[in-house]
Amino acid sequence: MKDGIYEIDYPRKVQKLTGLYVITDGTLTPAESLLKQVEQAILGGARLVQYRNKSDARQRCLAQARDLARLCTEHDVPLIINDDVAMADSSGADGVHLGMDDSALYIARSLLGEEAIIGISCYNDLDQAIRAESDGADYVAFGSFFSSPTKPRAIRADPALLRRATECLDIPICAIGGITADNAGTLIQAGTDMVAVISDVFASAYPERRARNIAQIFCKYPANPTHRKSIA
Repeated sequence: MKDGIYEIDYPRKVQKLTGLYVITDGTLTPAESLLKQVEQAILGGARLVQYRNKSDARQRCLAQARDLARLCTEHDVPLIINDDVAMADSSGADGVHLGMDDSALYIARSLLGEEAIIGISCYNDLDQAIRAESDGADYVAFGSFFSSPTKPRAIRADPALLRRATECLDIPICAIGGITADNAGTLIQAGTDMVAVISDVFASAYPERRARNIAQIFCKYPANPTHRKSIA
């Protein structure tokens, strides 16, 4: 514990918590094309993959998660499971992404261990993000920043929140919600380390090309230095 922050080995984790973070969808990435679409996104520059499927039976989802874990391992890209700690543990994934339940983070850490990547959704709540960091989260996610076709009723956040977050947080920041190649630059300039994208990559017939369009935007802006003291 340092200054109220639960210390984890950031050097090993933070180096991969940057850039394009793609999230699967039960409709946009159906089982028959899931692996191909995700691999294309990785080849286009995706640095992280999150498996999110709210429509299929759990056993089928577990099988898909295991297949994705093997694929992501081949490409040295972390796989994160959405909102299911047990599946993250059983599938061989690298971590889990959770909602704003304070107890969930402790449960996930105790089951998955210190090496696991655990992300927390904080929507538009900076105080929650500060608590998540203190409790040992590896990254926090804010949004929705734009209208999202996958979550049209999501809580909205303003890019100014990212600027405030960079002044308060040492861990990586992820922006989510309606992000495309046309608007990602605004959020990267505001300080986000990652942009999480679903539709702009996976609704396209050319996910590799769409992923590359977004990934290349990170090259135009300097890296967010807010958490760099943790890896110096």
